[in-house]
Amino acid sequence: METSPTAFQSLKRTLFGILSRSCVAVYSRLPIFGPLRASVAVIRDGERVLLIERSDGRGLSFPGGLTWPWESPEQAMVREVQEETGLRIEKSSLLCEYEVAAEASDIPCVLSVFQAETAGELIDSVEGSPRWHRVTEIRSRLLPSQKQIVDRLG
Repeated sequence: METSPTAFQSLKRTLFGILSRSCVAVYSRLPIFGPLRASVAVIRDGERVLLIERSDGRGLSFPGGLTWPWESPEQAMVREVQEETGLRIEKSSLLCEYEVAAEASDIPCVLSVFQAETAGELIDSVEGSPRWHRVTEIRSRLLPSQKQIVDRLG
């Protein structure tokens, strides 16, 4: 039986959701490496920001993710934005960095937040679908660890 690209993509998203939720459940209870490092990008289009509608069912998040040990926070953000959205970072600057306790975000992390300008066409990924949202409409669906970003955007 041949599997269509759409069915295969759906299977990959389901597996990502299971893996993501499992990792959050385990690491929130047993953070053996301490706070993880992560980086996200704030990409704006007027009053809208680009967010990922996550395929693991955890809500919305700014494009980004975990930083590998050999990466700088900015390198991780560039890689993650391209993986999740298909966009290339043309310019970025550090907006802020903060530590989030496990209680607020499911897992303890140090989050580096970059303001970024991009080029390219949006594409879906295994992790979710990039979509534009008004800043005033996202707080209730945003990952708890990223709500501070909205406060800083004003």
